[in-house]
Amino acid sequence: MTKKTDSPKLRASNRQAGKKYGGTVCIFIFLAVLGAFMVFPIYIAVVMSIKPVEELFIFPPKLYAVQPTLENFRDMFLLLRNGQVPFSRYAANSVLVTVSITGCQCIFSSMAAFVLAKCRFPGQKLINSLIVIALLYQSSVIYIMQYIVLAKLHLIDTPAALIFPSIASPMGLFLMRQSISQMPDEIIEAAKADGAGLFRICWQIVIPNQKPALMTLIIFAFQSAWSLQSGSFVFSEELKTLPTVVQQAAASGLARAGAAMAAAVFMLIPPAVVFIIAQKNVIRTMAHSGIKQ
Repeated sequence: MTKKTDSPKLRASNRQAGKKYGGTVCIFIFLAVLGAFMVFPIYIAVVMSIKPVEELFIFPPKLYAVQPTLENFRDMFLLLRNGQVPFSRYAANSVLVTVSITGCQCIFSSMAAFVLAKCRFPGQKLINSLIVIALLYQSSVIYIMQYIVLAKLHLIDTPAALIFPSIASPMGLFLMRQSISQMPDEIIEAAKADGAGLFRICWQIVIPNQKPALMTLIIFAFQSAWSLQSGSFVFSEELKTLPTVVQQAAASGLARAGAAMAAAVFMLIPPAVVFIIAQKNVIRTMAHSGIKQ
C-alpha cells in the first residue's frame, strides 16, 4: 500500500529533477556561447600578434597563424627603446598615473559616497540627481572646460594634468553610494552613540564592509587609467604614457602593423591581471560577508 502511494510522488519528483537538469544544461550552453563571443576578440588579438606581417593582410583572413613568430614583440620593444626616451620611462609614467588615479578615485569616491548616502543636508537629493545625469556625459563633452581649468592652474604638460581630471568619477561615486546606502543606519547610530565621529565611522565601520564595491571600483578605475591617452594635455616626450607611445607607433604605417598588434596584446596584460585578482576578492567577500538588520 505504501509503494502505491509513494510511486506517483516519486515519478513527479523525477520529472521535476529532469526539468531542473534540462534547464541547467540550457543555461550552461548559453553561458558557454556567450563566453566564447567574449573571448573571441582576445583570441584574435593574440593570434594577430604572433603572425608575420605578410600574414596580416591575407584575404580571406585566417583564424590561426600559419607561421607563428615572436618577432612582432621584439620589434615592439626595439621600436620603443630606440626612441629619445627609454621604454622604462614610458612604463613608469603609466604606472604612476594609473596607481595615482586608482587610489585617489577609491578614497574620494568612498568619502563622498558616505556623505551622500548617510548624511542629511540641504540639497542632497539635487546632488544625487546631478550624479546620475553626469553618467550620461562622456569626458569629451567637457574637454574644452578641462583644458581651460588646467591651463589656468598651470598644470598643462605635467602628470597632474592626467591625474586630477580623472579623480572625480561619476561612475565610481554612483557605485559606492549605491553600495553604502544598503548599510543599516542602526550600525551608524550605534557608533555615534559610542562617541565615534563621522570620519572614524566612515573609515573604520562603513568602508571595511564595502569590499565588493571597492574591488569593482578598482577594476573600472585601473582599466580606464591604464588606457588613458596623454596626448591632449602632455606634450613632453619624457612625460608621455605607454598607451600614447603605442598609438604613435601603430600609426607609423603598415610595416609596423605587427608591432602594433603585439603592443595591443601587451597593453591587455596588466588590466587582465588586476581583473583576475580583484574578481577573486569580490567573490570571496560576497560569499563570506554581509550585513543584516
